[in-house]
Amino acid sequence: MSYVQALVPPEHASNHLLVLPGTTDVAVVRRLAEAWFADVRWLKEPAARSGASQPMTGARFRGMTAAPADPQDVGPGVLGIGADHGAAGPFTGSQDAAAQLGMPEDVRVFALGRVDGMFDRRGGRPASLDDRDGIARAFVAGLPEGEELRLVQWGVAVARKLGGLVLADGRQLLRPDPGGSVDLRLFSAHPIASADLLALLRSVVATAELDAESVGPDGSATFRLVARTPYDGTLTLDAQRVDRVPRALVDIDPAEYGPFAVTVRWVPQDPYELRLEQPSGLHVIARTRMRAMAARLALLTHARTGGVLVDDGAFVATTAEIERRLDDQQSSTRAWV
Repeated sequence: MSYVQALVPPEHASNHLLVLPGTTDVAVVRRLAEAWFADVRWLKEPAARSGASQPMTGARFRGMTAAPADPQDVGPGVLGIGADHGAAGPFTGSQDAAAQLGMPEDVRVFALGRVDGMFDRRGGRPASLDDRDGIARAFVAGLPEGEELRLVQWGVAVARKLGGLVLADGRQLLRPDPGGSVDLRLFSAHPIASADLLALLRSVVATAELDAESVGPDGSATFRLVARTPYDGTLTLDAQRVDRVPRALVDIDPAEYGPFAVTVRWVPQDPYELRLEQPSGLHVIARTRMRAMAARLALLTHARTGGVLVDDGAFVATTAEIERRLDDQQSSTRAWV
C-alpha cells in the first residue's frame, strides 16, 4: 500500500505496523507490552525532540523561561520485546495516510519485528480462516510462529483496546472492533458469597440461577452462576480462588487485588460466531447489549469487593474504561426473559 511509506521510514515498511491514536503515550505501550511479555526493556529510549522550539512563558517573556517539553513529543526509540523482537517508534504518520486508514489526523506508529535485522520463519498455511482477529486471513500463505506470532497477537489486542489497527507485513489491514471485547475478570482480596453475587446478577437478569457450587480443600468456594436470555445468549459468572494472576498485575500493589477471581463471560446463541472476523448483524446487536450487561455486573461486583479488573485482552481495565461500555449501549441493560 502506498501510504505505508508515509507512516514509517522505508526500513520498517515491511514490519507489522501498529497504528494508534496520536495521543497514545509511549509509557502506555510499554505497560501493555509488559502485560504480555516477561522481557520488556528499552534498547533505545525515545528522546525529546531537540529541534522543537518551546514556547516562552511569563509576563511578556520577562523571565524568558521555556515551557516544559510536551512528554508526547518524542523521537523514535526501540522497545525490546522478548529475545529477538521489538517495537520501533513512535513514528508520526502523515495526516493523509491516517485518513486513508480511517484514523484520526494524528497517529503514532510502532513497527513490530525483529531487532537484529533477520527474518522470521513462517509456518504452514492456516487450516482455517475462522479467527476473530483476522490473523489467519492476513497470513494465508504462511502463519508466523513463536515469538513473532505472539507479537502480532499482542499488536492486535493493543489496537482493539486503544482504537487502532495493525498492518501485518506492512500491507494486510487488521482493524479489530473494540466492541468485540466483552468478557471481564475481577481479582479481589475479598471473596463474594454465591448468594450475594446471584443477587447482583438477578438485578439485570431476573431468572439467573446457581448452576454449580463446591468447596475446595482450603475452604474457599467455587461456583458458577448462569443467566440465560432468549435472544442474546447467556452470561456465566465463575467465582474461584486462583493460584496465578495475569502478568498485567505484576507491577500493581498486591494489596489492591487478591486471589479471588470472578470471571464474567458471554456465550452467544451461536458460539461459532465468536470465531468470525465479521459476525452477523444479529450477533453484533446481541453483543452490544451483553457487553454493557457484563460491564455493569463487573462494576457492581467491583463496588462490593474491590480489586482490579482485567479485560479479555489480558490488560488492566480501569472502572472508567468499563463505564464507557455502558455509554455505548444507550438502552437499558436489562435483558428480555
